[in-house]
Formats: sequence, structure tokens, C-alpha cells
Amino acid sequence: MQRRNELVTGLARRIADIGGAGTTRVGVDGVDGAGKTVFADELGAALAALGRPVIRAGTDAFHNPRAVRHRRGRDSPEGFFRDSFDYSRLRALLLDPLSPGGTGHFRRAAFDHETDSPVDAPVEVAPTGAVLVFDGIFVHRPELLPYWDFSIFLRVGFDISIPRLAGRIGCSAHPDSTDPNSAGNRRYVEGQRRYLAECQPEHKATVVVDNTDLAAPVEVPAKPGMDRPRTV
Repeated sequence: MQRRNELVTGLARRIADIGGAGTTRVGVDGVDGAGKTVFADELGAALAALGRPVIRAGTDAFHNPRAVRHRRGRDSPEGFFRDSFDYSRLRALLLDPLSPGGTGHFRRAAFDHETDSPVDAPVEVAPTGAVLVFDGIFVHRPELLPYWDFSIFLRVGFDISIPRLAGRIGCSAHPDSTDPNSAGNRRYVEGQRRYLAECQPEHKATVVVDNTDLAAPVEVPAKPGMDRPRTV
């Protein structure tokens, strides 16, 4: 895991060097099963080791109610891409308060998708010099893109991410659950393919990391002509 630790530590140092007052906002993106949450947790720990207070949050705490998520049909890829998350609440409760000119008073959650009910998360105050490390799918959508001071896209093919996800949620014993082309995965895979085609997150992210090999992720160099933001 040395290569992984070196990569995460290097990214943490680059983020810690970002200037400006207020909270530094970092987005960690990737398809389901790419390893976003673990990567973001490790990045947060590396930033904390550098003396930066860390605020961890993610899109999973800002789902829309089930009736909204499924209004185009329970199996609709378009519905998965368009209707999964409440971006207005996410911006109002978390991202706007942590942006330049914001109050610094934020909430980490608004909705519990498992119970399909709102969450009354406490109001917190961002410490001086804090870094928001935010993970989730669709992080480079137009609704969220302007907020990131630094963003990371984890590149993992669906042939790897779907079996990895199935193992994580305990479904790997069912063959269809590990097949990206199965009917049961169509909503999620096709919805994320829409995102990749429409939003082109690899072109928008500050850094792209190939996270296929969890022990040895690799930063992917930008190709000529790509519009990635200049890195620190």
C-alpha cells in the first residue's frame, strides 16, 4: 500500500498549499464502486496529519425522496442521473455556507434515503483553515462544479466497479449483481454513462486517478487540449 499512501499524501500536500481565506472545498468523484468514500477518508486523514481541520461529507446525505428519485420509473437510467440528489439543499446547507462570503455555519446532511425521511442535522461551524472533503457520484455536474477549489475523479471501469460494489453490499453471490450489463444494474450503469458523456468529469477534475488497483492507484497525466484546471 506504499504507493497508495504516497499518492494520497502528495494530493493532501497540494490541497493544503491552496491559498485563500475560508474553507478549501475538495470534491472526490467517480462511478459507484470506484472507491470514493475510502479514498476521501484517507485524504481527510492525510490533511488532518498536516494540521488542517477536515469536514467530511457526501452526496449520500442529500438524496431526493423516493417519490422524486423514481418519478421517471424505478428502472430509469435518466431518473438515476437527473433525480437522485437534491442539489438545491446541498448548496444551501453545505456548499454555500462554506464558500467565500458564506456564513461558515453548515449542515452535513438533509435526507436519509434508507428511511426515506428528512434528517435534522445539527448546525456546525467551520473551523479556521478547514478543508471540506466531499465525495459522491456526479460531483462534476454543472450544479456543483463551480464550488470545487480542487477535485479528483477516480477512474475505474464498470467491469471492475460493479463487482467491487456488489461485494461491498453483500450481493456478490448473485451472478447478475456483478455483471455491468445485467438488467438489475442497467439503471445505475447507464445513468452514470449519461453523466460521463454529458459532464466529462475527467476533463473537469483537477486530478484524475486510476483507482483500478486499490493498492497502487496512479495519477493520470492530462492529455494535450484537455481543459482540466491547473493544479497547485
